[in-house]
Amino acid sequence: MYPGETSVWHMATLPKKESREIRKIFGVLERGWRSLRVLVAVGKTLWKTSIFYDNKLGAYILPLKADVRKKEKISSWDTINFSIEIQI
Repeated sequence: MYPGETSVWHMATLPKKESREIRKIFGVLERGWRSLRVLVAVGKTLWKTSIFYDNKLGAYILPLKADVRKKEKISSWDTINFSIEIQI
């Protein structure tokens, strides 16, 4: 995650291997800023958002808003488990 405990948004980086697979299968569906619409689940929290491909990282990043971090007790630099479903 990127630092900034009080910021509204934090970003989680998806693993590179999974990012490559997602991009290979769904890359043609990318919209502005190389984004893909997704349904995300972290713990008991489920929401719709987008993931964004970062060329420098070679991976997608997932924005985590403050409301989600608070509900799921996520702090900066935590490793989190989540599932994503690409929305076509």
